[in-house]
Amino acid sequence: MAKDSSLSELLRNRFVRAILVSGLFLQIGIWVRNFSVLLFVMEMTNEDPFAVSMISVAEFAPIFIFSIIGGAFADRWRPKRTMIGCDFLSAISVFVVLTCLAFATWKAVFFAMLISAILSQFSQPSGMKLFKQHVPEAMLQMGMSIYQTMFALFMIIGPVIGTFVFQQYGITISLAITGVMFVLSAVALWFLPADKKVEEKEEKTTIIEELIQGFNYVKKSRFLTILGGNFFAAGIAVGTIQPLGIFIVTERLGLDKEFLQWFLAVNGVAMIMGGGIALALSKKIPPIRMLAFGMAVNAVGISIIGLSEIIWLSLAAQFLTGLMMPAIQISINTMILQNSEEAFVGRVNGIMTPLFMGAMVLMMSLAGILKTSLGLVLTYQISAIFMIVGIVLVIPLIIDKTVNKDQEKVKTQGPEVY
Repeated sequence: MAKDSSLSELLRNRFVRAILVSGLFLQIGIWVRNFSVLLFVMEMTNEDPFAVSMISVAEFAPIFIFSIIGGAFADRWRPKRTMIGCDFLSAISVFVVLTCLAFATWKAVFFAMLISAILSQFSQPSGMKLFKQHVPEAMLQMGMSIYQTMFALFMIIGPVIGTFVFQQYGITISLAITGVMFVLSAVALWFLPADKKVEEKEEKTTIIEELIQGFNYVKKSRFLTILGGNFFAAGIAVGTIQPLGIFIVTERLGLDKEFLQWFLAVNGVAMIMGGGIALALSKKIPPIRMLAFGMAVNAVGISIIGLSEIIWLSLAAQFLTGLMMPAIQISINTMILQNSEEAFVGRVNGIMTPLFMGAMVLMMSLAGILKTSLGLVLTYQISAIFMIVGIVLVIPLIIDKTVNKDQEKVKTQGPEVY
């Protein structure tokens, strides 16, 4: 009953209701856009691998270029206004692309991906900042659990929705739906509590100075520095095997490449279940321990996937890795919020994200070379080892009595409803 009571109190929080509705519209728009653009580009280029890869470049490149900058501006600007503005600008960019499709070139679809990805680097840290402002610390982990579970759900239904819309209505209607979803997301955000008024600083600082302050803040924080090392190790682990799933299916299991969809489906279903489990345990297990446990199970699962030649065992290991992924993501976001002052949340998020993404993309580019030179089995074991390295890095935080006492204190604080 206590958990149900806490959940009902969390859902009565005005911010949580608005951000969930906004996230629902946003996820529909993103998945319709992603799959309509993917299928459209494959159609227009006769499945040219370079053109298809450029979609990923347009989606991920802005993370490296704009993540740190976006985090700094998120700390400087009003977060509610920033998120609403980013959603409206994303919608406008989609409608501009629609005009280009009608009167210019089909290649404008890459512009829709690029602009939206850039704007998300300003919007996402602003959302984290609002979580810090409007969700009581005792409920942060539970709030993140619900939010991440919604993302996991769309990993299953998103591709189905996006593919169906494109096949039924084509690229024009698909992008129009995307634009409308972005507008509806912005409208939902209007119902967020008003931004807090921040007193003007006597000394004006430049964006460069604020960026330097952010780096110094992370550097001086033992907790964030260790967590950054964990991020980097996890990025290496994930990136090493990210492109190799198809080879597990064809080489280790001896199946047709089409079986990969079932591998991905098992992972997605497990993520939805994992989100629910993480939600149930969020009031009982400190996030640092949940992170370590999730990475330990992932290490075992990755190792088994690389070694196994038995279909059911490989699927079971894939299920395990998916089951733990929400716990890892929820723990990371919760700890960033719990261990960052409100004024630095955006910059901390902007600094930590590229550590993971940079390591992941670097290893994705080397994965093919590792597989060719070392073999598939050994490459997967290397990935599992880096998961273990990530756990070893955070062991000092697990045994640190000060950290554990602070987290227990957070869990006993009374909820506050906005």
